[in-house]
Amino acid sequence: MLIKRNPNGIDIPFASEITPRAVFESRRAFIQKIAAGSIAGGALLEMATREAFAATSATAQKLAAHPNSSYVVLDKATSYKDATTYNNFYEFGTDKASPARYASAMKTRPWTLSIEGEVKKPMTLDIDSLLKLAPLEERIYRLRCVEGWSMVIPWTGYSLAELIKKVEPTSNAKYVEFVTVEDKESMNGLRRPVLDWPYVEGLRIDEANHPLTLLTLGMYGEVLPNQNGAPVRIVVPWKYGFKSAKSIVKIRFVKDQPRTAWNISAPREYGFYSNVNPEVDHPRWSQATERRIGEDGFFAKKRPTLMFNGYSQVASLYTGMDLKKFF
Repeated sequence: MLIKRNPNGIDIPFASEITPRAVFESRRAFIQKIAAGSIAGGALLEMATREAFAATSATAQKLAAHPNSSYVVLDKATSYKDATTYNNFYEFGTDKASPARYASAMKTRPWTLSIEGEVKKPMTLDIDSLLKLAPLEERIYRLRCVEGWSMVIPWTGYSLAELIKKVEPTSNAKYVEFVTVEDKESMNGLRRPVLDWPYVEGLRIDEANHPLTLLTLGMYGEVLPNQNGAPVRIVVPWKYGFKSAKSIVKIRFVKDQPRTAWNISAPREYGFYSNVNPEVDHPRWSQATERRIGEDGFFAKKRPTLMFNGYSQVASLYTGMDLKKFF
């Protein structure tokens, strides 16, 4: 593997070695097998998932990072296979297997992230520049989905605050808005009006500046797979997973609270804050417990959900707020 060393002393793979096209070719070969009649129809779903996982694993690229013991949970990590084949990424379809099956068609190199709005130093950065912006850390975070399931994932990145410092927000910047790529050629899910595309999420600026909020470039010691939000995403571990925007192309600093995708679609069900809160149920199901993917079966006893997903250090961000009203 070709390696280059950035000014911070972190070993980074050359961008040219990342070959998402190989994943696409693997999927195309699988489709050709179907057309040739060599695969029985009843096994299609299972084999498609297995092939997608194998292709992802085969093209995965190592991403060196220093473990940060300040951001480690003691829970057993979810397996790489579960974390990369059980996903919500509606731009590629609404079932859990669709992202792994279809996301390989998305090209993640070249890729640029623009930082705009109420900042003194707007800029556009490519992935190599983002990799060099701050030392990469590995952090093991809990992930809690609003649907009532959870995972534990080792992510690679650095605090979003490192990027925020570089662009110098003005006093008018009260919120940060994240915009996901809208690629109609590779994202078959965009053909369905499930949400108001492109996908938009947002945080209050103090939430974005919290050390836990991670600008994420990898997981499990490798670059992000496409289905998990390659090549750059946000991870906000004390909020439900849909708040952590994937495959982002724009970060905007704005004065007014952003209109976010799920809040527009169903404001009664998905509030702007969406903090993990076992005392505030989703209108259609309880949030008091959760099912840990890969550990608990559908009929096993669920585990209790922790306030702020167990990240009590963020509680001071919401002092004096009614978290049932501002859900």
